[in-house]
Amino acid sequence: MRIRRRLPIVLAVLLIAAAVALAVVLRKHAPPEPARLLPAADGFVYVNLGWMRRANLTGNLPAVPHDPEYEQFIQATGFQFERDLDEAALALHYPVNLPGAKPDSAQQPRFSEVFVGKFEGERLRAYLHQISSSVDIYQPGDIYNIPLEGRTVRVAILGVDTVAASNLDDPLVIRGIIDRSRKLASPFGGPALLRQYYKNVPFASLGWAVFKVQAPADFSASGPIGWSFLFPKPATIVASVRYLGAVHFRAQAFTGSADEANQLASRIDTYLNVFRTAESAVSTPGPDPDIKAFFDSLKIQPENTRAILTATVPLGLIRKALAEAPSSVTPETQPPPTPAPPASKRKKTK
Repeated sequence: MRIRRRLPIVLAVLLIAAAVALAVVLRKHAPPEPARLLPAADGFVYVNLGWMRRANLTGNLPAVPHDPEYEQFIQATGFQFERDLDEAALALHYPVNLPGAKPDSAQQPRFSEVFVGKFEGERLRAYLHQISSSVDIYQPGDIYNIPLEGRTVRVAILGVDTVAASNLDDPLVIRGIIDRSRKLASPFGGPALLRQYYKNVPFASLGWAVFKVQAPADFSASGPIGWSFLFPKPATIVASVRYLGAVHFRAQAFTGSADEANQLASRIDTYLNVFRTAESAVSTPGPDPDIKAFFDSLKIQPENTRAILTATVPLGLIRKALAEAPSSVTPETQPPPTPAPPASKRKKTK
């Protein structure tokens, strides 16, 4: 009798434990929350700068002077990207260029972003209100409409540590991000392209990208990202970066067939051999050991319908590249910033 009475309790405990375990597994294989808030797009990029700082990938870098506009932004908001930004997720929207259109008339790609970091809410709102041409009230936050280079960038503060932006013409895009941020986070959520391919991103990746490579005929002569010489047919790229004592890079190209994967691997291998030869020729009196280690680690191989490129990037190479990067424009050579337009009255939208 006691066994019969305890059986339902034991079954209930087991069901709860199984549900918790399933939720943990799903969350482990689900894209990060900032990426799940993004709209449907042709490509996605995510980077976890907080973990990169903890891993000290860049070392102690020299101070870099800021251009005047960025310095004004820092003084007004108290936010410095290289110090306060923890996570960033970006959606890339390819332009819709009509067949036969001239290259100079081709549209530019558009972007939607979600940033997570240490924001000072009141100072950020005051700054956004100052540079906005109008402010829409939506659920019950604000959408700041900022004119920039002939477009409208819409910015919304989603929470104490999260900000979203989009320069797509459709105002429903930023509203969709706001709506998703108000709902309970679900590991099944997110754009369809991410739901399909994120499972191929290695666990604990500090940064990754998932994007389509379309057929060159659908875009300008150079293709959407200028890779038509490698991808004569559509493919999907999944690239990732992990830190395991050194930075491990992995890129997978998902093609339409095994033959396409073999051809792609062969083309990439040809280019890698050219790069290795050129690096050896210009390295005098001897090659940099970090650069040599990087080129020696580059490998490409086909596997079923995909081609996989791997490489190991020494920390010394990353720190040298960042330390030797050209400094920002000095105030003497930077043109004065364009004055921000005055903020108009807020208008209420349904």
